[in-house]
Amino acid sequence: MAIPTLNAVGFCAHYSQPGDWAFDYALQLSRRYALKLNVFHFLSDPYNADHDSIAQLSPREREQLAIEREKELRLYYDQRAGDYLDVGFRLCEHAEWVELHRCLIVREFQVLVLGYTERGVKFGKLPIEEFAEAFICPVVLVGPENRDTFLINSRAHMIIDKLDLNGRNWKVISSVTSKMKS
Repeated sequence: MAIPTLNAVGFCAHYSQPGDWAFDYALQLSRRYALKLNVFHFLSDPYNADHDSIAQLSPREREQLAIEREKELRLYYDQRAGDYLDVGFRLCEHAEWVELHRCLIVREFQVLVLGYTERGVKFGKLPIEEFAEAFICPVVLVGPENRDTFLINSRAHMIIDKLDLNGRNWKVISSVTSKMKS
């Protein structure tokens, strides 16, 4: 099996402590290997079970919301990125599964980093652990206890040496979810 070359890290923005930890990890990984960091933000929060409410907005309200969210996104993460300039921003208007696969296909990232706000939290209408394990590229969840706790999918485990997780507390999702089902 071919091991992917890492050219970019994808990060799904989430304004929370685990979201900040995930961004810090994605930025650190990007800095270490001189990778592009692409920050994705969804108009409909993929962590929110009621995230389809955006569909009820008029086109004008939706456009205004997009402008506000993109400004907020850039201000927040530009400041957190500091002097690291290889950061891109993308406001996504479609469902997270579709958008992230589309971005993966056009090589906007080869590894995806998500804030792990709590065990079993929904991300894209699935428990986040299931979403990450089903996703077709390496995924790293950061949190929920602290900034040095990581849950990785099986594809990330195949490139563990490229993820800068040595000496950190990480587990593979399949081993954790099998314990949760017992």
